[in-house]
Amino acid sequence: MTPEFARPYRLGNEPKALELVATPAECTALARRFGIPGIAGITATLSLTAEPGGTVRARGRIRAAVTQECIVTLEPVDQRVDAAVDLRILPDGVPPTDDDPDSPDEIESAGGYIDLGEAVAEQLALALDPYPRLPDAALPAELDGSGLDAEAPAAQRAAEPSPGESRPNPFAALARLKRD
Repeated sequence: MTPEFARPYRLGNEPKALELVATPAECTALARRFGIPGIAGITATLSLTAEPGGTVRARGRIRAAVTQECIVTLEPVDQRVDAAVDLRILPDGVPPTDDDPDSPDEIESAGGYIDLGEAVAEQLALALDPYPRLPDAALPAELDGSGLDAEAPAAQRAAEPSPGESRPNPFAALARLKRD
């Protein structure tokens, strides 16, 4: 299967500055892959430099306009993504070895080539807001915990029910919402 945003690039030793821009069809395909309503545009500016041992470093920025669903209302939320990119592209046959989350992501090359478009797509997926929310979106009172008596001590609010007393079903509020 060909990636939605394929930009194969032959690795070399000379420094290179690149700009990758997704077409509208590529944006639509990536939005479908990411399970979001839409992507209006993606641009990546990358600077590639050779490092010792045949590794190539790719640094730059990804900028995108995306539409996600609000986690509260499921209404569209338009957002801008502006994320730094820092990748180490490894030579053929060299597997990624760095597990340090603070170091650049390592990507294997194949036959002296790397698909920079796919690398950018993966970085964009990681940069998406995991909890998109409209500024004025609010949970119904039954679900946001505001029904708790704020004056009562936390231990009392979380206390076990007395013998013979039943604890309220935490899913009752959800059931009520489903009926509405």
